[in-house]
Amino acid sequence: MSPPANLATLLQAFFTDRLMRQRRASPHTIGSYRDTFRLLFEFAQRRLKRPPSRLRLEDLDAPLIGEFLHELQRKRGNAPRTRNVRLAAVRSFFRFVALQEPGHSALIQRVLAMPSQRCDRKPIAFLTSPEIDALIAAPDRDTWSGRRDRTLLLLMVQTGLRVSEVTGLRCEDIVLGPGAHVRCRGKGRKERCTPLRRDAVKALRRWLRECQAVPNEPLFPNARGRPLSRDGIAYLLTKHATAARHRCPTLARKRISPHVLRHSTAMELLQHGVDRSVIALWLGHESAETTQMYLHASLELKEKALARTAPRNLAPGRYRPADKLLAFLNSL
Repeated sequence: MSPPANLATLLQAFFTDRLMRQRRASPHTIGSYRDTFRLLFEFAQRRLKRPPSRLRLEDLDAPLIGEFLHELQRKRGNAPRTRNVRLAAVRSFFRFVALQEPGHSALIQRVLAMPSQRCDRKPIAFLTSPEIDALIAAPDRDTWSGRRDRTLLLLMVQTGLRVSEVTGLRCEDIVLGPGAHVRCRGKGRKERCTPLRRDAVKALRRWLRECQAVPNEPLFPNARGRPLSRDGIAYLLTKHATAARHRCPTLARKRISPHVLRHSTAMELLQHGVDRSVIALWLGHESAETTQMYLHASLELKEKALARTAPRNLAPGRYRPADKLLAFLNSL
């Protein structure tokens, strides 16, 4: 029988040695893994009536982890994708443990064999041009925060930056003048430059002048001068989307998040005939295959394809329902 393994020592080595030193994982990855194990240990404490510091590796068997994942969905309302992210963190830890504690291979293999859940694939959400215009016009330009928010929204819509990339921007990352662009570091520590249109350049020049830009200071600070957080950007986006619904009622049917703005950038590029490989470079995707989802979401492209299959003696068009009043009179 294998001797009991010190779970606390293994977990500490996993974070400090494997993730931080060997893999140089990003703070977002470390934060996600930290939250996973915090939730797991809280669940194990309730189930086993034992504090986390006294848990053993043998306690984290496949049945307990399966019950933990089920509780995430049943009580916390986590979607299958979130459940799979938590499972991926647990698997990563047990792959590390397999190298440190080969005597527990049977336990480790049962955990690693746990399957991920299949996820429903829904069409991506994005904003149309009128909706984008209404959203950008929503912030109050007479206030400091309103001018900041308008510049932020304009930059996000034009560049398609991830929310984590926006929160990490510094004033020195904005290059104005000929060949104006923004520099950012995305997933996998890949740096890229994204060009800026004239209206974004004009807004950013005014904003940098107003905030008296210091190169290493955050481009979009909060009221205390610190970088806006992910939750802060999500909050102001929801606030301005609510105000924009009075000008553009179709926004009331859409749930707007920072990632929806990223999808909107990709859809606008696609509808203007930009090649998928260029869109992948623009957004910092690992592969051009990732942009395939935008083809599925574009009804306009599908309508153009349908128009090419229509009989040659018919003019291309789209079905329009008859006027309701005329339809009523015709039914009499």
